[in-house]
Amino acid sequence: MITSSILFTPFQMKGLSLKNRITMTPFFTGYSNKDGTVSPLTLEHYKKMAASGVAMVVVENAAIDLPGSDSPFQLRVDHDQYIPGLTRLAESIHNEGTYAFLQINHAGRYAYGPDRLAPSSVKTGNVFPREMTVQEIERTVVAYAEGTKRVKEAGFDGVEIHGATGYLIVQFLSSRTNHRRDAYGGSFENQMHFPLQVVDTVLATVGQDYPVGYRFLADEELPDGLHPEQTALLARELQKRRIAYLSVVGGTYDSFSLPENIEKQKQEGFMVHYADLIKKAVPETPIITAGRIQTTETAKRILEQGMADSIGLGRVLFADPLWPKKAMGIVADPIVKCEPLCSFCMQRIMKGKPALCSQWDKMDRKAFLSMIGETEE
Repeated sequence: MITSSILFTPFQMKGLSLKNRITMTPFFTGYSNKDGTVSPLTLEHYKKMAASGVAMVVVENAAIDLPGSDSPFQLRVDHDQYIPGLTRLAESIHNEGTYAFLQINHAGRYAYGPDRLAPSSVKTGNVFPREMTVQEIERTVVAYAEGTKRVKEAGFDGVEIHGATGYLIVQFLSSRTNHRRDAYGGSFENQMHFPLQVVDTVLATVGQDYPVGYRFLADEELPDGLHPEQTALLARELQKRRIAYLSVVGGTYDSFSLPENIEKQKQEGFMVHYADLIKKAVPETPIITAGRIQTTETAKRILEQGMADSIGLGRVLFADPLWPKKAMGIVADPIVKCEPLCSFCMQRIMKGKPALCSQWDKMDRKAFLSMIGETEE
């Protein structure tokens, strides 16, 4: 029997009629082909995610240009040659009755190649990225817009600009990584110049009616980093531009491994308070929250208290693609939880292997490994 929970009430967002309040948030799998094209494994994965019962699937980040790639197994949108595969991907999601968005990104100083570009030359690992010229910044802004145009042409219902996790947009926003003294640095108003220029150019390219969402970093979770009193200013500027939604998160690659943050990440809903803060700053903008929301009780409480408008499931949905159907009462089995002490999926990605979940049952793991030509570890 289908529950009448607030989780399953319809929701309007920038002209889209979402069937419920559950979104699949981007989760990097490394399933694409090495040339950035959509693989059969990519199609199978997102078909499964779309069939889960979520209202909207946001596909993992695709690179807007090659120097901005963060993995050799990342989707790409920097050339028309990628459109046919992306079209098949959007169709595979639509065929399950689900809206399809694609996240686009430039990794900046976190790119995997040797020729990394960033707002300033701040050491990352053993590499000092090269500071971008104004001309390179302007070309990158155009690359975001051209990538979005391809996403739209491929048939996706919207695009999500990746403005979190410490990637290029955050690198411009943070004084930790932006030491510029031109129009792109110095004051926070100037530091906002790049992300707002990206959004403005994207909207001018695809039109105000095309849904453009934004993965939004509320707090860097570092003493000298970005905090909500600053990021709320950016949220207000994005609301003025009628952004489709803000998908609110906290933390970056520089802060994820801090002991206090590792402990915090074990807690259910550990990022929800950030969504609540940003929702209060921009009440007219739809807010998606995330952060290991494992139980339907927690998800309902978040929505009932007005902390967010949609529940984002990333690794939680990866661990149990039946989560929404179990929450609806269609499937009676208990929800398989993402194990907070486990990082198996991320360990595989760091080794250049496709993501796999330790919580999958033995038959599913065996079938997956057979598909990619591996044996059980």
